[in-house]
Order: sequence, then C-alpha cells, then structure tokens
Amino acid sequence: QVQLVESGGGLVRAGGSLRLSCAASGRTGRTYAMGWFRQAPGKEREFVAAISWSGGSTRYADSLKGRLTISRDNAKNTVYLQINSLKPEDTAVYYCAARGSSIYYVPLSSNEYDYWGQGTQVTVSS
Repeated sequence: QVQLVESGGGLVRAGGSLRLSCAASGRTGRTYAMGWFRQAPGKEREFVAAISWSGGSTRYADSLKGRLTISRDNAKNTVYLQINSLKPEDTAVYYCAARGSSIYYVPLSSNEYDYWGQGTQVTVSS
C-alpha cells in the first residue's frame, strides 16, 4: 500500500502561483509513476499532469500546458506541481495519484492509477 498526502493548496489571487506537493509513504520501494488530477464543483475529475518514475517523461493537459511544471524528488518520495498564472477556473480540489510502473511509463487516465491522496483545495479569486 502507498499513502499519498497533498499539501500546498490555498486561496490565491488570479495571476498568482502555487506549488503543490504530494508526499508518498508506505510501500515506496518500487517504481511509481505519479500524476495530478483536479475536480471542480459539478465537474468530472480531469487529468492535469503526470511524470514517470525516472522524471524523464512528463505529460500535461493541453489546456494547461505552459502554466504547469511537474517534478519529483525520489529521495524524498515527493512529487510537485507548480502552477503559474492561476485563473479562477483553476479552482478545484487537486489530487495526487500513483501507479506502480516501469521507470519511463506515464499514465494519463485516472483509471490507470492505483493510489490516491485526499486532495488539496485550490481556490483562485478574481
């Protein structure tokens, strides 16, 4: 089992930035791809970004590309999501997810992930 805990969310003004963190614990001895998803009120959960275990492969949602940077520190079992130029429509609960995989694989669908965090709220005011 892997436990994921997100942090770094909060209230920010439009145009600001946030860095979300996701700390993994438990059975972290194998290789895991990591992803970020978000869910706004009344909407379905959507893919935001993902990164391979090696960190060499990353993927971003087309609608968010250019404003995001996903990164990881395997020594700390932590993955990060930097979001810049925040907009009110970025308001959502942001979830971290993990999937045991090869070191280069980057899963894009929520169905591919095995473990999920509880989420961290990001609210962007206009």
